[in-house]
Amino acid sequence: MDALVIEDRTGFDSIFDGTTLKNWDGDPQFWRAENGSIIGESSAEKVVKVNTFLIYRGSMPGDFELKVDLKMNSTNTGIQYRSIELPEVGKWVLKGYQADMDFNNQFTGLLYEERGRAFLAPRGQMVHVGPGGKKRVIANLRNPDELKAAIKSNDWYTYHIIARGNRLTHIINGHLFSEAIDDDPAARSMGGLLGFQMHVGPPMKLELRNVYLKNL
Repeated sequence: MDALVIEDRTGFDSIFDGTTLKNWDGDPQFWRAENGSIIGESSAEKVVKVNTFLIYRGSMPGDFELKVDLKMNSTNTGIQYRSIELPEVGKWVLKGYQADMDFNNQFTGLLYEERGRAFLAPRGQMVHVGPGGKKRVIANLRNPDELKAAIKSNDWYTYHIIARGNRLTHIINGHLFSEAIDDDPAARSMGGLLGFQMHVGPPMKLELRNVYLKNL
């Protein structure tokens, strides 16, 4: 299967100006803008005690496409979408769909629901999620190990998320990694917040650039 053209941003708007965190909201001890990138960084002195997010305040997309270039040097992170805040848990805490990724690329590309139904669509599969979170594999898209080989650890790659109705699609470097059809009306979300995650665990650095959003 040929890869899609990842550089095509026709109809997309930049939602990061490259120099400031205007329209973004997160814990300033972890998040900053630097050298054209959003940086999320923890250390032995600055420890992430609960998963925390840099939240986009510019809109709450429903149907959309998001493209972002990123790299990380440790641990786990994710792109949160169609999410809600949980102030009772803590400031900058989100619940909802997550385009997952990790340094070892064990989870990269799958669909996870943070503080919800957990793993929804593994890498390499299209999954139907029914009432009560019951999952059924509709199709095997590609060998998961072949997809993993499309990503280089500690190097830049492009994550492309498409959310249209109840169909959720994750594409990395132009390759379809996972897809879900969420027919669980009691639990699914049709719109909400975007955010980037700093995960609990060892010190890590996450870099994000070229953040583009298109409303559908």
